[in-house]
Amino acid sequence: MDDAFFSFDDYHITLALVGAVVILSRWLPRLFSDREPAAAPLMILFGAGAALLVPDHLQMLPDPREVPRPWELVSELAVIVALFGAGMRIDSLRPWRRWIPTVRMLAIAMPLTILAVALLGVWLGGLTLAGAILLGAVLAPTDPVLAADVQVGPPQEGAEHPVRFTLTTEAALNDGLAFPFVYLGLIIAAEGFSPGAWALQWVGLDIFYRIAVGVGMGWLGGRALGFVLFMVPKGSVLADTGSGVIAFAGVLLCYGSTELVEGYGFIAVAVLGLTLRRIEEDHHFHRRLHNFSESIEHALTAILLVALGTALPMLFADLDWTHLWIALALILLIRPAAGWVALMGTQITHHDRGVVSVYGVRGIGSIYYLCYASGHVEFFNEAQLWSLVALVILLSTLLHGFTVGWAMDRLGDHDPD
Repeated sequence: MDDAFFSFDDYHITLALVGAVVILSRWLPRLFSDREPAAAPLMILFGAGAALLVPDHLQMLPDPREVPRPWELVSELAVIVALFGAGMRIDSLRPWRRWIPTVRMLAIAMPLTILAVALLGVWLGGLTLAGAILLGAVLAPTDPVLAADVQVGPPQEGAEHPVRFTLTTEAALNDGLAFPFVYLGLIIAAEGFSPGAWALQWVGLDIFYRIAVGVGMGWLGGRALGFVLFMVPKGSVLADTGSGVIAFAGVLLCYGSTELVEGYGFIAVAVLGLTLRRIEEDHHFHRRLHNFSESIEHALTAILLVALGTALPMLFADLDWTHLWIALALILLIRPAAGWVALMGTQITHHDRGVVSVYGVRGIGSIYYLCYASGHVEFFNEAQLWSLVALVILLSTLLHGFTVGWAMDRLGDHDPD
């Protein structure tokens, strides 16, 4: 038995610090505003502060460059829950013209962003072609986790503003649609830039097959889960008495089974949420399920953001001025310009178009993609990629987190029908 009464175990110190950082990040903003606090940037900053103040006691939180697997698993779960929740928030899919801005953001803005970031990575960042493509794919999607403040409200709330609808549906679908470009970066890193050897397989498998399977499995999963929750047995359905955990189990089942048949699980769980929401639309269980999944999402996000903050001093050791210029260019120029171009010709007003274009938050999804890629192929620029992605997440949460309330308050009027 240890003779020391106060052992100050690193594990317990880590738990205490994480708890203190989350509480402070949620509580301190209340001293200055009664609005929902922009806690994400504060969690990262306070986590970094804790790492600088007590560096020897935070060794329980692994360096994502050396031990990416825990980061990958936690971020993957957070994104899965967030994507399902984004799908569940959409009260009405119609009229179909509401989807025009979303389709344009996915089909035009995201590829433009990937291309621009990749070119900037090669030209300014000195990255390899594979690393630059991966960087573009990692940073292009609007994050479904940290973009909650710009999304529509919970189920059955109604009055979904076109800006919020567009950002919600974009965030729900673009993570899965960015995956083909992640695979493209992995292929080029492993086989070199020789499209004749792999282009047909990439287009056929990584684009058409995986996307189609993701959509199909999500729809089937939503119908099956709706059957279990709302239809059988009659008079004693699970939705009347069960907790949200059974639907959460359905999310895991849908995601895992989709990945087993080589589909995109991220697309599947988003479609699962959209499909399930269409079954017994007025049932109170939808709201309960949303609240349950949101609680899980917030808990996982808090852990990841604090952990990212503690890793910042290590990750920023490899920063240089080119990283800052690339990060600022993405947040202030590339994403806004790509979004503006994509939405030209739509019925969204100029002001609202600007909000959609600007508020593409980067966050947890970027952590997952980078961990996933580094676990499959060793990239020459991996340290630079981590430094740059961490900087983009920090700047995005700062700039977007502290201005989103002001922007959302100034959205134009709309017709809820």
